[in-house]
Amino acid sequence: MQSLILSGLKHIATFASGVGKKKKLFILIYHRVLDEPDFMRPGEVDKKNFSWQMELLTKYFNVLPLSEALEKMHSNQLPARAVCITFDDGYADNYLNALPIMQKFNLNATFFIANGYLNGGIMWNDKITEAIQLMSSKQLDLNDFKLGVFSINSQDCKSEVAREIINKIKHLAVDERKKIADDIAARVNNIPTDLMMTDEQLIKLHQAGMDIGGHTVTHPIIAGLNQKTLEKELCENKHYLEKLLKSTIKFFAYPNGKPEVDYKIEQIEQIKDQKYQAAMSTQWGVSNKSSDIYQLPRFTPWDKTPVKFMIRMIDMYRKVNVMDI
Repeated sequence: MQSLILSGLKHIATFASGVGKKKKLFILIYHRVLDEPDFMRPGEVDKKNFSWQMELLTKYFNVLPLSEALEKMHSNQLPARAVCITFDDGYADNYLNALPIMQKFNLNATFFIANGYLNGGIMWNDKITEAIQLMSSKQLDLNDFKLGVFSINSQDCKSEVAREIINKIKHLAVDERKKIADDIAARVNNIPTDLMMTDEQLIKLHQAGMDIGGHTVTHPIIAGLNQKTLEKELCENKHYLEKLLKSTIKFFAYPNGKPEVDYKIEQIEQIKDQKYQAAMSTQWGVSNKSSDIYQLPRFTPWDKTPVKFMIRMIDMYRKVNVMDI
């Protein structure tokens, strides 16, 4: 079986070497690197999967720091199969789990940090996920919020319900969304307070050679913010990170990140006003010289086997980006 996998990878890599001469840039997006698989977070990688993914990137791709990759992209000097690695939000396992693995393979990544959750905070979506995972009841009644009653009598049900609720309320007003998340969390004990990095961990992550980017203070859907509120989110986030790290923050990632859904095109001007050099969306695609530097596409490599992972990378590389048409 192992020889078949290696043979398949070599074949895929040979094919990739042909499509990799088009001066395109993969920007991968991760959020967490878990200790082990978690049924509540099927889309997140664990240490084992992240390790072989980084090994494949090292062997078959050219992994570059984001700043270097963007410079080379615009000077038409990108190497074949150029890749950047990014992480969003600021989870503690980025420091505890991802960093040692990347150091093992001598890789660099950019971490986009929502500083309002550092030092013991918890994001609203994680509050919901953690609470539902801990619940011993068979049902979750959210009729008070006109969301209905959900069956949570199995691991699969809990996972699906958490995702369903998060998707239903993510674009609500911040206060309303918080009220629902707080209500769900209040039904259990022992919601974790160590999911996000501390200031000290973030400093050490940066000192290890990792780049840090802005991601707002509280991770709102910025499409719903007025100009003044967005300016406050951007200014305070950038100021906090630059003061903490004693370094200029050059790059930004839009929370959630879908164009015209999670951020408005006219809001890009406010990103530019903060002197950011580039900004990342979550529009799926691969970047090239013609890509909008303030709406760079990214994608998540969710595949659980090496061969499928490589096929996914090649498939994404060959697609035409929506924002490049």
